[in-house]
Amino acid sequence: MAGETVLHEVRAGVGIITLNRPDKLNAFTDEMHADLRAAFDVLETDEAVRCLLLTGAGRAFCSGQDLSTRKAMLDAGTFDGGAGLEKDYNPLVLRIRRMPKPVVCAVNGVAAGAGANLALACDIVFAAESAVFIQSFAKVGLVPDGGGTYHLPRLVGRARAMGLALTAEPLIAAKAEEWGLIWKSVIDDDLMDTALETATRLAAGPAKGLALTKAAIDASAGNDLETQLALEATSQREAGATDDYREGVMAFLERRPPAFKGS
Repeated sequence: MAGETVLHEVRAGVGIITLNRPDKLNAFTDEMHADLRAAFDVLETDEAVRCLLLTGAGRAFCSGQDLSTRKAMLDAGTFDGGAGLEKDYNPLVLRIRRMPKPVVCAVNGVAAGAGANLALACDIVFAAESAVFIQSFAKVGLVPDGGGTYHLPRLVGRARAMGLALTAEPLIAAKAEEWGLIWKSVIDDDLMDTALETATRLAAGPAKGLALTKAAIDASAGNDLETQLALEATSQREAGATDDYREGVMAFLERRPPAFKGS
């Protein structure tokens, strides 16, 4: 199934979302935000979909906001830099982070501005060797958004986050992996196969356990050790009551691959 600017399909329990404005390097417009919301609405509620995979069409993942849509507002003096964040970008980032299903990202080319930070909001990020990440906001006098000021220092530390944000210098995929910004950099031709293999494996995994793991790791950013230990106990109690935990134990004892049902 497809929208004008975002495509989506399902393969083996994986909902694949493709940003689809290749002639504009998949830059965001209001229409693209609406199409992306619609794709998430379908795949997030589909019980057959147990993992999402986000990527871009053409030679870019996403170049951020389409600035041509801003000119009329700037000319009229009506531009509000926070309005688009509150309406579109902030709910999108929160949706990805709060979604129980794992979200894998395959960065197939340049990821700039909000496009870079959209990728960083995902749970596991693969990038083609030719891909680059650019916090391009300083080039136009803006502040990193889409969760950039939150994720960057937590992923790479203050010094590197500050350097990336203030200089807007591109970061190649291999260095992004070395710095811990992403999970893995892979050969361009292998990107989608590698990302889809991981997403398919996650889709066949213990859904409740993976959801609880995702939530616990995210919660750790704001918890002290005692609070986090208590959360682990609560989460483990919930995970241990699932059929998938029983299946995992039995598969281990019987020396066979587990057949998780997501329950």
